[in-house]
Parts: sequence; structure tokens; C-alpha cells
Amino acid sequence: MPCTTILVGKKVTFDGSTIVARNDDGRLEVKGTIVVDTNKAPKKYKSVLSKVEIDLPNFSYRYVCHPNIQSEVKKRGLWPVSGINEYNVAMNATETISSNPLVYGADPLVEMKKEKGKTIPGGIGEEDLVALVLPYVKTAREGIQRMGELHEKYGTYERNGIVISDENEIWWFESIGGHHYIAVKVPDDKMVIMPNQFGIDHFDLEDALGEAKNYICSKDLRDFIIKNSLNLSNFSTFNVTNLKKSIREMIKDNPSDYMHAFRQMVYAMKYIWQ
Repeated sequence: MPCTTILVGKKVTFDGSTIVARNDDGRLEVKGTIVVDTNKAPKKYKSVLSKVEIDLPNFSYRYVCHPNIQSEVKKRGLWPVSGINEYNVAMNATETISSNPLVYGADPLVEMKKEKGKTIPGGIGEEDLVALVLPYVKTAREGIQRMGELHEKYGTYERNGIVISDENEIWWFESIGGHHYIAVKVPDDKMVIMPNQFGIDHFDLEDALGEAKNYICSKDLRDFIIKNSLNLSNFSTFNVTNLKKSIREMIKDNPSDYMHAFRQMVYAMKYIWQ
């Protein structure tokens, strides 16, 4: 079946644990399990697919992840998929999602390209995310903040949904453009069933740009929305579906892409937050 994520708040589980899980679609991929000890992560990262190079912090926490086997690393990069660090911060990346073409017109994906024989690096993507975030954070909130900073600085060439959790909180992150993002904390007394598509259809922009208690977003998101005429509702309860493709739009744009159309149809069982 397509990638599907399940998120369970701590007040829903029998023992008070937070639970996150995701199946991985696509071709069969043989994964390994590696442990990267404290301060053993590289100080410079280079993506195999997009060629972007990123300087990393001098410190790193011990973590476990599930990368490609070595023969695949040379072709497609590390691609850790998921992991957990010594502070019990867990990360799973990614769930392919959708967005609105108007958004990508205003903030295009950052794709690798060649100009006059030279390679222009792209942004970050599924290959890179766990390795760039998980070794450097102590809480899920810190993970979302670091993910957002990387997203704003380097951009992305994909449309991704990402989960980062710890013992107390679960956060869901969605990219909405090459450099913009939104994230929401899953309520402790709710669970989420998340298929391959956008999942956040309500967003408190005032909280995200203020206390950031339950919502986090790009620092310039309000200005981005206004400048590009993307808001069709009031800002205090921003309806982010205005930034996303509808099912009808997705099928119309990709009439032969039956698998993607099927993924969008799973919208009916999207999540249980209400």
C-alpha cells in the first residue's frame, strides 16, 4: 500500500507512550541498522542526489538509523528513513504529499540542474533529512525547528511530510513550497492516520508566529501569503487547503497516474483529530 503514517498521542495509548509508525512504499529496499556514536557524525554533509553541501554542528548525539545498504548508498545516498537518538527523539522521513501549483509558482522546488556544464546543487530531500536533524536535537520541538531552518536556508526538491516525536510530544511537518513549511503538534488525546497527501487543513497562524505552542511555520509565511495572494480566509484560523492541491486537481493534472490518484482518494480516512 502507499506510504501511510500512524501517530498516537500519549493519552490514547494504554501506557502513556507516544507512538509513531510508517510503512514504506515503492520498490523493495534492503535496509541496514547502524549506530552513530556521540560526536561521530560527519562535520560536513554532501547529498548524493542533489549535490548540496551542508556544514554540520561540531557536536552530535548518539543515534540509531536505518540507511540503505552500502551498494545503494553510492547510487542514491544514505537515505536513513527513520531513527531514534539518545534523548528518545524519533524521526521518520518522509511521506510524499501534495501542494498547490500557485505556491510552487511563488516558491519553486530547489532542483539540481546544470548550467553551462556546471552543476548547480539542489535542496535537501528524503535522502538527507534524518542525518541532518536527528543527531542534533534533544526534543521533538527542537527537531521541527532545525528541520524548518534547514528548509528555509537550503530549500527542498520534494513535497514531504515528516514526523518527529519524543516521550511527550508528536509533531507533524509539511513542506509547502521550495522554502516554506508548516508544522503542528498532534493533540495528546488524538491519533492520526496519514496517507500520501497533505494532512493539515487547519492552521493557527497567530500561534505559529507568536507563542508557537501548538503550531510552527516559516518566519515569513504571513508575508509570503499576502504577497502572493494565497489567503482566502481570515488569518487567525488559516485554512491551509488554500495552499494545497485538491483531489480533483491532482487527478486532472495526472490522469494516467493511477497510483497517485488512489493515494489521494485515501483522503476520506485522512485522520481523526476532531
